[in-house]
Amino acid sequence: MAEPKAFFLSTPIYYVNDAPHIGHAYTTTAGDVATRWRRQRGEEVWFLTGVDEHGTKVQRAAEKGGVSPQEWVDRLVAQSWLPVLETIDAANDDFIRTTEPRHRDRVQLFWQRVKDNGYVYSAEYEGPYCVGCEEFKLAGDLAEGEGEFAEQLVCPVHGRPAEQLQETNWFFQLSVFADRLLQHYEAHPEAIQPRSAYNEVMSFVRQGLVDISMSRSSVSWGIPLAWDAQQVTYVWFDALLNYATAVGYGAEPGTADAERFARVWPPDVNLVGKDILRFHAVYWPAMLMAAGLEPPRKVFAHGWLLVGGEKMSKSKLTGIAPEQIIDTFGSDAFRYYFLRAIQFGQDGSFSWEDMHARYTAELANGLGNLASRGTAMVVRYRDGELPAGHDLTDAERQIVDSLARTVSVADPAFCELDFSTGIVAVKEFIDLVNLYVTEQEPWVLAKDEAQSARLDVVLATICESLRAIAVLYNPLMPKAMSSLWEQLGAQAQLGPRAEQRIVDVASWGQLPAGTRITKGDSLFPRIEEA
Repeated sequence: MAEPKAFFLSTPIYYVNDAPHIGHAYTTTAGDVATRWRRQRGEEVWFLTGVDEHGTKVQRAAEKGGVSPQEWVDRLVAQSWLPVLETIDAANDDFIRTTEPRHRDRVQLFWQRVKDNGYVYSAEYEGPYCVGCEEFKLAGDLAEGEGEFAEQLVCPVHGRPAEQLQETNWFFQLSVFADRLLQHYEAHPEAIQPRSAYNEVMSFVRQGLVDISMSRSSVSWGIPLAWDAQQVTYVWFDALLNYATAVGYGAEPGTADAERFARVWPPDVNLVGKDILRFHAVYWPAMLMAAGLEPPRKVFAHGWLLVGGEKMSKSKLTGIAPEQIIDTFGSDAFRYYFLRAIQFGQDGSFSWEDMHARYTAELANGLGNLASRGTAMVVRYRDGELPAGHDLTDAERQIVDSLARTVSVADPAFCELDFSTGIVAVKEFIDLVNLYVTEQEPWVLAKDEAQSARLDVVLATICESLRAIAVLYNPLMPKAMSSLWEQLGAQAQLGPRAEQRIVDVASWGQLPAGTRITKGDSLFPRIEEA
């Protein structure tokens, strides 16, 4: 019997011409939360991220910096791109660099196979090329320029004129895949999300596709073609292949890489920004079809992060480094805020004021206060020993029933990348438990010896609720939930929090009486508004 397929999710492959900003961290965080959630469902997971190191932009940036392209990318990856994964607490399984031999060799193998299949030919290319996008542009892609570029056609993303290229290149026969792509997406409308992205792609493909140059002769920084050493692979047709090369495409049969490829392919989710949707939902699946491979099951195009109403951009110097936020609020709050405040798939605005307000209301005063009060009261009233709480009243049964409903909403939401719905479901449960504490007044019960048994039930209910919250929010806020898990004594009683299964979360009464509860540091210390 064949092993079940692993859940394979990838971020886009990030371009390393400069340091990452929170837009990159946003995508990686979404992928990390989605895959951590899947792991807690008991699924095997493969989470891939990485960097794209070839192309004109990198070559020119290196020349400007007075170093070789390889030195340039090595420094950027070591100093900026790998550290940001630690900064945001990403638990990726692999990190692919397009300068690695495993990638280079398999890219050459892939395109040789596509050429052998009859989908590559030599021809002249003449037309506009945006270096910022690393994209050959169609006339309809360009817009009227403004200011110094008035009366010129410019790239609408970068606001600068495209360069006119004239080269003899190798072309990929994209045009022949239009009908196959339409048939595939009509049969699998879930393969492009959200719906607006699906409609955009279908409209583009229905207009007809033109063949596209898959090589460059005027660029030296790239992967040479296996059959023409004077040409390098067009950077996008190199970069897109990382999703296959990283997991073992082209590996020798019987090797660990070949077994991995068989186990994880095709990708279950390719996460991308909406500005690179066409590459991932048109060019990429057509390339795979040309090579005889199954296309990804889902391409999910999320929206842009806006600052002051404008998309963050390295070229326009409007990018905010993740550490600028995390140094103030912490990585858990960063992860919480961007997936809670923005509907994934839509554009969303970031502001320090909104983040501070949500942090204070929902984390410090909400979950943080509940955890602090709950653990402190067990320490104070029961010497840190969790009491038994078996005689549930309607008030406790409401909590138990609410937890079951919370899981029934949160699980499918996180699986479908509807993070805000899943997060809000857990937040509402936290709000209910906080209201329960206020209404039950355990500090009043503690003053009446006759209410001792009732106090036991209330304290046990609070801690059991915190146990469930620690599991449900673990994929989202692993550091804070690690602290909460320790304070609840759950590590000793129930084992590692990451091994707690989502399907079992709502099973009530898992923390046994006698568990040692401790009052630790605040999960979310209050932050004064600047």
